[in-house]
This record gives sequence, structure tokens and C-alpha cells, in this order.
Amino acid sequence: MTADSERGRRMSLSRDEYIFLIVVLVNTIIAVLYFLISILFVVPVRNRKREGEDERLHDNRRTCLLRFIVMLLCPVVGPLFFFMVHLFYLTVFRFQVELDDVMFSKGRVRTQLKADEEREMNVIPLEEAIAVNDRKSLRTAMLNVLKGEIKDSLSAISLALETKDSESSHYAAAVLSHELNEFRIEVQKLYLGIREEKDDQTEYEDTMINYTDKILKQKVFTQLEQNRFVKMMIEAAESFYAKNPSGMTQQQYEGVCLRLLEIKDYENSEKWCMRLAKQYPDQLSSYTCKLKLYFTVRNREAFFQTLEALKKSDVVIDNETLELIRIFS
Repeated sequence: MTADSERGRRMSLSRDEYIFLIVVLVNTIIAVLYFLISILFVVPVRNRKREGEDERLHDNRRTCLLRFIVMLLCPVVGPLFFFMVHLFYLTVFRFQVELDDVMFSKGRVRTQLKADEEREMNVIPLEEAIAVNDRKSLRTAMLNVLKGEIKDSLSAISLALETKDSESSHYAAAVLSHELNEFRIEVQKLYLGIREEKDDQTEYEDTMINYTDKILKQKVFTQLEQNRFVKMMIEAAESFYAKNPSGMTQQQYEGVCLRLLEIKDYENSEKWCMRLAKQYPDQLSSYTCKLKLYFTVRNREAFFQTLEALKKSDVVIDNETLELIRIFS
């Protein structure tokens, strides 16, 4: 009885070993077939289809070799794992997502921020803080200015240079130095771009007029530098006007007129005032620019003629111009 049970146990072990060998053999055949098919057919075809791409972006020979080794070392589990992964890829990630209609422009995103009421209640204008020489308020105002759009506040920041508070004046000097250096570099790039662009292109002129006017109207440069940058702005405007006068906006015409008026180039200022009036005759700026010019050069007759023409026109008048009409009427 004992001999029969021992013989049965040996036969059972032999059967388990036989099954194991069959599984290993089948697994090896599958692994070898996968490796050969991948190396000889799949990888070359993919390389031809994706010619020019980095080979690391898709399956290559090294990847196939690593999978082959894993299949040999992990019978059944290895091939089954790679099969399930490939099946999951085909069912879930087979189709590419269409992104043609999706826009990722930050300019289209408008972030709504909750007002900081506690901070706003304690904020006073930077000019007032400088006038009363309140160190705490001045520093708070400076920090609030620096958190916002600095390029729109350069004029106010420059006032802090004269304050007795050394920390605030240091902040102001550092910010102004950085922003003005950036302005000089950017203007030079735009100026060179205007010379290199084609005869029918006005992108550089458009950008330069808007960019320079935004900074120059704050009068943060010395008179010498102010004059130089205004002249560069006028060169861009002349180039723009020669290529496409109707492409210039009312604000650009007005900016050119006022910057010329500030550097006392009255002749060219009048020329641009006339161009503005011709291009945008129904806009308030076409009258106000001429009024400012004639008032500055003390041309009484032209001033009152323009004022009378404005009164008779259908142009919508703002409060400042209305007050001017009341004073001189």
C-alpha cells in the first residue's frame, strides 16, 4: 500500500513538471515570436512612418528587447500584462483628440478677483502719501502700485524719488531703472524691425507707436531722451502713414500730435493735427488737439475758429471740453 502511494506521488510530480515545461515552452515561443515580429517588421514600419522624429518617442528595438526579457523571466504573467496594456491602449487611446477648435490664448481669459476690502480701505493715492510725508502710508501705496501695472504708474513712482523716506525712494529708483531700461531695449528692437520689414507691413509701426506713447506721455525721461524717443515714435508714425494712413487709430494720431506738442515741435504737430482731422473728422480728438496746439502757440484766431466749429458740430463733448467752451464763450 505504501509502495503504490509512493508510485502515485512520483507520477503526480511528473505530470506537474510536464505541464510546467509545456507552459514555459509555449511562453518562450510567444516571446520569441513577439521579439522577431517586432524587430523585423513592426519597428522598421514605424520608423518609416515617423521619419525625422526622435526614436525615443515610440517603441524601438531596445523596448522590444526589454519586453522579451520580461516575458521570459515572468511566464504567462509577462505576456498577459503586455497584452492587456496593448488592449487598453487600443480601446481607450486609439483616437486622437481634436483640438483645432480649442483656444489656449491667455488674452481670452478674464480672471475675476475678489476685492480686498481691508486693504482698499487703507489705501491712499501715492501722490497724497508723498505730499503729507506719511512714511507708513507711502510705503503701503508704493507696494500697492508695484503689485499693479507698473508701466501705467511710472509718473507716480517717479514722484517718490524726492521723498525723504529712503526705503520708498530706493524702491522707486530700482523700479524706474528696470522699467526704463526695458523700454530702451524694446524700442530699439522695434525701431530696427521697422527698417527690416516689407513695404506692405505695418506691425512694427503699430506696436511701436502704442508702446512708446504709453510711456512717453508720463514724462519720466530727461528732456534729451524724451525728445529722442518722440522723434523715433514720429519716424514710426510717418512710416505707418505712408503705408496705410487709414490703418492708424484715432488714439495713435492723437498721441503723435500731443507728443510733438510737448517737445515744442509745433510745425509737425499741426501737420499731424490736420491729418487727424482729415482721417477722423467726427471725433472729439480732432478738435481738442488743434485747440491745445493753437492755445499753446497763442494763435487766437485759429483757436476760436476751431472752438466755434466744435460747437456747431455733432461731436459728443466730454466735461473737460465743455468747461473749456464755457470759459471762452
